[in-house]
Amino acid sequence: MRRLVITAITLLFCAFSFAQGQGVTIPQLDRAAGKRVSFHYEYSHSKDGGPFNKVTGGDVLVEDNAYRLDGLGLTIVCDGKTRWTYDAAAGEVVLENAENDNILTNPALLISSYRAYGSALHVKGGSKDSLDVVYDVDQDVQARFVLSGINYLETQGKSDFTFDVTSLPKDTVVTDLR
Repeated sequence: MRRLVITAITLLFCAFSFAQGQGVTIPQLDRAAGKRVSFHYEYSHSKDGGPFNKVTGGDVLVEDNAYRLDGLGLTIVCDGKTRWTYDAAAGEVVLENAENDNILTNPALLISSYRAYGSALHVKGGSKDSLDVVYDVDQDVQARFVLSGINYLETQGKSDFTFDVTSLPKDTVVTDLR
């Protein structure tokens, strides 16, 4: 009898551990898998349980791990390998390697790879076309992502996710950090 109780407890512990490893399921993000998605995006962070402070936001177009973000005076375009950050007011574009990005730097990964973040993601609210998610970056820092006006579109290829530096004004400063 004792062996049966120990076996039952062990099985329950294993099942609980397996379920914990599966992470959170977010229907709005599951529905977006393999599609082109547009939404309004706000990213903010909180330190030591304080209020969330807005870092960036704007209108986003996402497909797979590629995205285009227009907001706060910047246009950020990423094809999944290279990220172009264009500041028209400053007359500068910065090219960076994007292959090691995470959900803090690439909003497309929030959709395509959210399950990899498991129990560190917490859904705080949402509806059919909106989502409020908090990510525990570490024990002291949380990131908050608010997506609204989510539209699920058909894929159209990657032409919207490249940036033609040669089309910019001649006096634009180009900084290549790749």
